[in-house]
Amino acid sequence: MADYDYDVLIIGSGPGGYVAAIRAAQLGLRTACVESRETLGGTCLNVGCIPSKAMLHASEYFDAAANGTMAKMGIKVTPELDLPAMHAQRIDAVTQLTGGIAFLFKKNKVTWLKGRGAFVDAHTVQVGEQTVTAKDIVIATGSSVTPLPGVTVDQKVVVDSTGALELAKVPEHLVVIGGGVIGLELGSVWRRLGAKVTCIEYLDQILPGFDGDIRKEANKIFRKQGIEFKLSTKVTGVSVSGDTASITVEPAAGGAAETITADCVLVAIGRRPNTDGLALEKAGLATNARGQIDTDHRFQTSVPGIWAIGDVIPGPMLAHKAEDEGIAVAENIGGLTGIVNHDVIPSVVYTWPEIAGVGLTEEAAKAKGEIKVGKFPMAGNSRAKTNHEPDGFVKIIADAKSDRVIGVWAIAVPAGTMIAEAALGMEMGATSEDIAYTCHAHPTHSEAIKEAAMAVRGKAIHV
Repeated sequence: MADYDYDVLIIGSGPGGYVAAIRAAQLGLRTACVESRETLGGTCLNVGCIPSKAMLHASEYFDAAANGTMAKMGIKVTPELDLPAMHAQRIDAVTQLTGGIAFLFKKNKVTWLKGRGAFVDAHTVQVGEQTVTAKDIVIATGSSVTPLPGVTVDQKVVVDSTGALELAKVPEHLVVIGGGVIGLELGSVWRRLGAKVTCIEYLDQILPGFDGDIRKEANKIFRKQGIEFKLSTKVTGVSVSGDTASITVEPAAGGAAETITADCVLVAIGRRPNTDGLALEKAGLATNARGQIDTDHRFQTSVPGIWAIGDVIPGPMLAHKAEDEGIAVAENIGGLTGIVNHDVIPSVVYTWPEIAGVGLTEEAAKAKGEIKVGKFPMAGNSRAKTNHEPDGFVKIIADAKSDRVIGVWAIAVPAGTMIAEAALGMEMGATSEDIAYTCHAHPTHSEAIKEAAMAVRGKAIHV
């Protein structure tokens, strides 16, 4: 057998890569992880999930003070925004968590190879000035922002999601191009802090891929909060003069163009796999039509000994999907059986209220066969009532014959946490009756899941 420098070499230290590295090391494999950033954790920890949640959480407090929610509860305050301090707590959260991964690497004896990785051949990778070999190599390079053709991101007036986290002042008018998760989350941050926010979406509704009822209700809630939407609208150009951007838009179906002016434009039209610079061809690999690396169910590519996980392979670009795949691929390399059930991967939008879903939308479920649907409004939930959080609902979709739950969707302040119960239930093959007859603590938001399950059978109590 060839003598390799490492048993496993992982390219990328995002949620998929760093988890794969730790799990591989736990299994006794000599493991190294290639990362070119100054800190570990990839997009998620450095400029994505973690810093955005720090800003979302802080801005929620400010908004509650400014919009009268606190006053309703007998707390009289006049908020004053200290944006540098808000940014400082965001940076602190990132520093602590990225440092935590560096500690876990040391604890588990994972070698961090600093630099960009590129294949020399199927078992050899060039990292900066050094060349290393490994029996198995995992590509976990994640994704980056999809550019909008003809639009230059200067991170001053025209920003991407990274720049939108670091604005030095609250924009007077923020135009968000894209009505998906990232645009809505970051648009919400700056709307709460005082910006006028306009969201432009090419499709006829926000949140593509989410359940139809959820998309409509979310639109209604965000409009009520003050976000303006221009749906079925195409951006044809963005020009910058000084500190002002002019955004040219026209109806997606064709029609007269109009110009919107703003002092900040966020381009949030999606993400694309990071494969540039990997020299995949030298390893005998190629990408598919969407720029992704195809794998089998074990995450093995077409080249033996090369594996891929996370945003570079097909499936939703979600940190928790990558983490599960990271554990699975390490276990497959280590001789165990690593499996990810891609039918049960929750999605969450961390707005106020949160929006979450797992499994099939009602539209997709209907296309597959006969279903039963139960809905319960958060306005009927006692905890939501006491917390002044009446917006939203829970919806459960079950197969009409077996009663097995095949989709759960929710808009509720803690929907992202609530959806874990639904995911676990679906993973275990739960029926709506199983959930309906499971005792839920009172008063909690999660009782809405129980009530929605009861509604599948036409027996919700608090409606």
